Amino acid sequence: MADGDLRIDIVQLDPDLPLPSYARAGDAGLDLRARTDALVPARGGRVLVPTGIAVAIPDGWVGLVVPRSGLALRHGVALANTPGVIDSGYRGELQAVVINLDPSDDYQVRRGDRIAQLLVQRVERVSWNPVAELRGEDRGGGFGHSGR
Repeated sequence: MADGDLRIDIVQLDPDLPLPSYARAGDAGLDLRARTDALVPARGGRVLVPTGIAVAIPDGWVGLVVPRSGLALRHGVALANTPGVIDSGYRGELQAVVINLDPSDDYQVRRGDRIAQLLVQRVERVSWNPVAELRGEDRGGGFGHSGR
């Protein structure tokens, strides 16, 4: 651990699995591993895969569970609710809703496979300030209006 790192309490619900870790220096996401085997059917099959850990994200921070790009590229495997939000008050086991978008091949998750990544980021609390109109220019157009 480096000075200035955010310290987060973690419970290893499965002590045989390694703690989430960064694959390389400078990575944003910590790799999350599958606690159990699971078969994810092709054509949109979904499975809830436990990770074997519970964490205490501090107030003012959020955990975001996001897909691993290699799984998406090689196998069409992603997460159904991306990003999955881990609020600071959640204390249960982290789990990932794995979805298989491949049109023909089922995907076998094996215990210990890296299935997702956890990003931990600061979040700001919002207070609404009702006004009659918004300042600044309206770029207009709506979804997709800025072009390709």
